[in-house]
Amino acid sequence: MILCLSLLFFSYAGIAQESKVNVSYSNDTAMVNKLLLQSKSFFQEDQDRALSIAKQAQDLSEKIDFPTGSAYALKNIGIVYYLQGRYLEALDNYHQSLKIFQDIKDNIGIANLYNNIGVIYYEQGDNAKALENDLLSLKYAELAGDRLRILTALNNVGSVYYIKPATRQKALEYYLKALPLCEELGNKNALGAIAVNIGSIYAAQNNPEKAMFYFNKSLNAYGNSDGSQNAYLSIGKLYLNQGKYPQALSNIEEALSISRKLNSNISLVQTLTVLGNLYTNKKEFTTAVQYYNQAKALADSMPPNDDLKDLYKAMAIAYEQSSDFRNAFKYQTLYSSIKDSIYNIATDKKLASLQFDFDLQKKEGQIALLTKDNALNELQIKKQKFARNALGSGLLLIFLIALLIYRNYRAKVKTTKILDRQKDEIEHLLLNILPSEVAKELQERGHSTPREYDSVSVLFTDFKGFTRLTSNMEPHILVEELNACFMAFDDIIGKYNLEKIKTIGDSYMCAGGIPTPDDDHTYNIIRAGLEIQEYIIRNNEKKRENGEEPWDLRIGIHVGPLVAGVVGKKKYAYDIWGATVNVASRMESNGAPEKVNISAATYELVKDHYSCTYRGKINAKNIGEIDMYFVDGIKDVSSKDFTVAEDADGINILQN
Repeated sequence: MILCLSLLFFSYAGIAQESKVNVSYSNDTAMVNKLLLQSKSFFQEDQDRALSIAKQAQDLSEKIDFPTGSAYALKNIGIVYYLQGRYLEALDNYHQSLKIFQDIKDNIGIANLYNNIGVIYYEQGDNAKALENDLLSLKYAELAGDRLRILTALNNVGSVYYIKPATRQKALEYYLKALPLCEELGNKNALGAIAVNIGSIYAAQNNPEKAMFYFNKSLNAYGNSDGSQNAYLSIGKLYLNQGKYPQALSNIEEALSISRKLNSNISLVQTLTVLGNLYTNKKEFTTAVQYYNQAKALADSMPPNDDLKDLYKAMAIAYEQSSDFRNAFKYQTLYSSIKDSIYNIATDKKLASLQFDFDLQKKEGQIALLTKDNALNELQIKKQKFARNALGSGLLLIFLIALLIYRNYRAKVKTTKILDRQKDEIEHLLLNILPSEVAKELQERGHSTPREYDSVSVLFTDFKGFTRLTSNMEPHILVEELNACFMAFDDIIGKYNLEKIKTIGDSYMCAGGIPTPDDDHTYNIIRAGLEIQEYIIRNNEKKRENGEEPWDLRIGIHVGPLVAGVVGKKKYAYDIWGATVNVASRMESNGAPEKVNISAATYELVKDHYSCTYRGKINAKNIGEIDMYFVDGIKDVSSKDFTVAEDADGINILQN
């Protein structure tokens, strides 16, 4: 979220007296100054009163021929109209004030008014006019040597350039010019906001060292005041992008705490979404969804925006990765729908901006007509009326042409979105069925080549007496419990970088060291087997408490060579073949509930790290007798780090 400092200056500098004064005149100008200060003091508290007092100052300034007072009074009137959202009236008074400042050659006043005019155009989405006025503000602020207004103009120019990715390097140049002025003036809020903006640009440019430098600079400037949550969140996202989860979590939680104190719904939605992303990256989908739902409860009351779009997209990914395809489809649909809504809002704002410019031209024409000399003859008035009618007809024609172009463009955009959506859905579906390397090979070549592997670990699970269990349970309850177990197994093997091969009835099969070779696959698959048994043991304890029959699970593991590849023509399936698979299956069928049964070949590879108990031999067809061992546990946890690093999602640009 890039922080845009409007810095609309409500400050009022002392108004200079004219040189030729008498006592009465001096007292009158002092009264104008007093009225202007009173008007300023009511900007936020009582805008109607602020407007009334500013108009009194304007009337008195005109009565005593005090142009400087008139200029500041018109500016105050414009500020009140701006705060009330009456942009046409605000611009009308700003332009009148600007004209007076130009006549008296007051460069500070000129810079101030160009800045305020630029703010209105920025909020209306007319970036070209906003930039034009911001650059003029910068020019006159530099002529006046007013560092505070130079700072404001530099930041506002940077904010306009930041809107488009193609001009963000230009935005960075202006932000870097503004930064030292913040430090010189001791303006900590401006320093904090601009430093976050600079850090966000460097983060987007994949320069984490510079990004972190400016995020910390922002944090030091803010302290724990309003705005510091943006610095903490930016630091948390940077750590998340680097896969440094503890550091990321610490900073994101600090941002969440400050956002809650400030009761800022926008900050809360952004922070809770990033917190959910962190747990999604860690494959802890239940926790991730809890944070996403907290964010959704706040975001649903807000109009469609990019924050809600990002939230729905993140929820769709989390549900899809946890195999909850019903909810994944639901939030993918909401994500696509809100993208269309945001597009419509952006289009409506553009049309509103066109109407705003048209109304502004009408307003300026009316003002010009009212200020014409009374001696203007009838012919001149008719010519002006004809010109206005011609302008209106021309604008109507342009509007109709723009409407036709817009409709054609909208149709093309919708078609492109449908195609993109279908492509994304196909790719996601393919990745749910096949390993990423195999899916990529199929997409690029149209086929996948089977591969031989010298060392692969294979794990089988099977529920003992499952056929008997099926006869005592309702079908939908049986499927729900089996699905819950297999989803838990999916999370565990994903944690240890193992590849799910398939499920057959109540049996679950996975492998380690394919399709990407992994030196630690044997350790990882045994640890996954132990965690699967721990999950089943905990689940059985709950069943016994509820008076239900436990589900006893057997696990068998063997390590050896095999062949892996894709089979089938219409429904792709990644599978493995060889004696290693058969032996692993025999290890499972000869195992015992709550135990992990491994072959002698597996035992020889892991005996230095795991405590095992010898349990006899079995005879395997075409292989002979095979020794078996139960895995009791890890001998020395510190001897091997089994944790597999996770990749983080890319950082999101912050814009406020």
